[in-house]
Amino acid sequence: MSGNHPGTESRKELTVRGLILGVLITVVFTAANVFFGLKAGLTFATSIPAAVLSMALLRGFKDSTIQENNIVQTIASAAGTLSSIIFVLPGMIMIGWWTGFPFWISFAICALGGILGVMYSIPLRRALVTTSDLPYPEGLACAEVLKVGSGDEANADSVEEGRAGLLAVLWGSIVSAVFAVVVATQVFASDVVQYFRVGNKGAVSGYDFNLSFALFAIGHLVGLSVGIAMLIGALIGWGWGVPHYSLLAQASGTVADLAQGTWSHKVRFVGAGAIGVSAIWTLAKLVKPVISGLTSAMAASKVRKAGKADSLPRTERDIPIGIVGLITLACFLPIGWLLGYFGTTSGLGDHVAVLAIGGVAFVVLMGFFVSTVCGYMAGLIGSSNSPLSGVGILVVIAASLLLVAFVQPHVAPEAGKALVAFALFITSVVFTVAAIANNNLQDLKTGQLVDATPWRQQVALVIGVVAGAAVIPPVLDLLNKAYGFVGVAGVGAHALPAPQAGLISALANGVITGNIDWSLIVTGIWIGVAIIIVDEILARTTKHMRIPPLAVGLGIYLPTVSTLMVVVGSVVGWYFDRRADRAAKPEATKQLGVLLASGLIVGESVIGVVIAFIVGLSGKGAPLALVGEGFAGAAQWIGGIAFAAIVFVLYRWVARMASGSNRKA
Repeated sequence: MSGNHPGTESRKELTVRGLILGVLITVVFTAANVFFGLKAGLTFATSIPAAVLSMALLRGFKDSTIQENNIVQTIASAAGTLSSIIFVLPGMIMIGWWTGFPFWISFAICALGGILGVMYSIPLRRALVTTSDLPYPEGLACAEVLKVGSGDEANADSVEEGRAGLLAVLWGSIVSAVFAVVVATQVFASDVVQYFRVGNKGAVSGYDFNLSFALFAIGHLVGLSVGIAMLIGALIGWGWGVPHYSLLAQASGTVADLAQGTWSHKVRFVGAGAIGVSAIWTLAKLVKPVISGLTSAMAASKVRKAGKADSLPRTERDIPIGIVGLITLACFLPIGWLLGYFGTTSGLGDHVAVLAIGGVAFVVLMGFFVSTVCGYMAGLIGSSNSPLSGVGILVVIAASLLLVAFVQPHVAPEAGKALVAFALFITSVVFTVAAIANNNLQDLKTGQLVDATPWRQQVALVIGVVAGAAVIPPVLDLLNKAYGFVGVAGVGAHALPAPQAGLISALANGVITGNIDWSLIVTGIWIGVAIIIVDEILARTTKHMRIPPLAVGLGIYLPTVSTLMVVVGSVVGWYFDRRADRAAKPEATKQLGVLLASGLIVGESVIGVVIAFIVGLSGKGAPLALVGEGFAGAAQWIGGIAFAAIVFVLYRWVARMASGSNRKA
């Protein structure tokens, strides 16, 4: 590092090559994240793998810096968060309003909401990043990766660790990609699943372990507390909820159909209640940080008005608050036009003024509110674990209730479907605002730790938002044509679950048509209250174990195919870290585990998009299949054993590589 003060020195940071590289990585990771999120109901943070790729590709340039690599990961991290729009937008297909994803409308939702998210996060930076003691786990991890692999720290030790990290990401990507291809041939099963009867009175239940290295790796990254919380949620959902409600229904059909139907129509609404009350609890705890953030923003504005902007060190200079205000207002105009256009084309033209003006007011107020919530939660537990799903549920219920109160009494009964579509449409905009604000604060924490310039990072994130927004609509269209979404008429057995989109669209439809079973949501609320009480008791009695209420809610309303392997990954990751504590360099060993997990996610997700493309071209559900359905039983055993063996070999290899680099050092 230079001897100059980090707040005053000028370093190569926002470069053309960095922007190009960041956009290219964003395109790939956005496509991967869209596919994986629709399949598993979870998206992954792309900052760490993007940072590793950036360092590998820019290593050949002698003048590359840690700040330039940080800009690349800042742009690419938009892929991990902007793709969260898949939690809402596919609902437009599920309710039968769209048959595909219109490019310009979908692009505008993502781009305008994302830019607003960047602008909203700027006044919160000092309160929630600079002067806060929030841990920002992913921001910290990404900063450590950048420091290890940067040419700025090019001593023999860090070079060796950098090579080991690149190997971990590379082999993790290759192994998970190859495994996914073998699963596509159906030689390995995609999951180990069993449904069964509970007792002799008609109750059913089941479990489904998805043989997914990406899900396993997400478990490693989110940690044991979140994994255990998701397991508790799964046990509530499938150990009590599915047996209880299937017993009450006394319906006929196969055990698998009964179990899935009970979860889909009953249990996940219980999960929605648990998520909703958990999110509200989070909001209540955020009053102080919100006030602090606004006070800090006003203080910074006064400094600039007094002509003292140049007195701020480089590492404290945001995009000027005046420009932030102008960009924010510039976004509201096209958002208003978009809402009005949607209202007119959906048959609600007589109420276009109410929909457009009221809609913009809703985006302004709700957008800033949920941005603060998600930003705080990203600092607390990481942006990957932030309650975006719970926030989406609250936003769509609020939007639907407002439409019921102010618009529905004045429209014909047959306009109900149009109101549901409008509720989903405006929720998509607010959801994108929240997602990007959530991500931006994590990136700004990374920047603070590597002496980056905030305004340059904020410009980079806007570029990443626009690049990601251009990729999402065509990828969604491709996946819709190749697989379709669960719940849409005529889709095949390989339809993507898109669980959050299904739930959010069902909630909007239920509120507006008045046929929602509020008793299920109330049951979930009481479960959420109980979990909150337990978590608060744990917070006061132990330093190490928590049960995040939002993660429990996710465990209830996500299918076990999306949760159980995450639990397995969290336990294995915890055990690996415990073993690493006895190594010569515990933190370096743990970091290799994080990089291996990042590689596992990237490889499977990218190959998933490639396979989707092949499916789309072939028109077949399983174009790579080498065996028939009769092999399914053997494929479960072979796939399960192979998966466990590969996990063992990979983690053992990473541990030995870490100890080998330690000896060389």
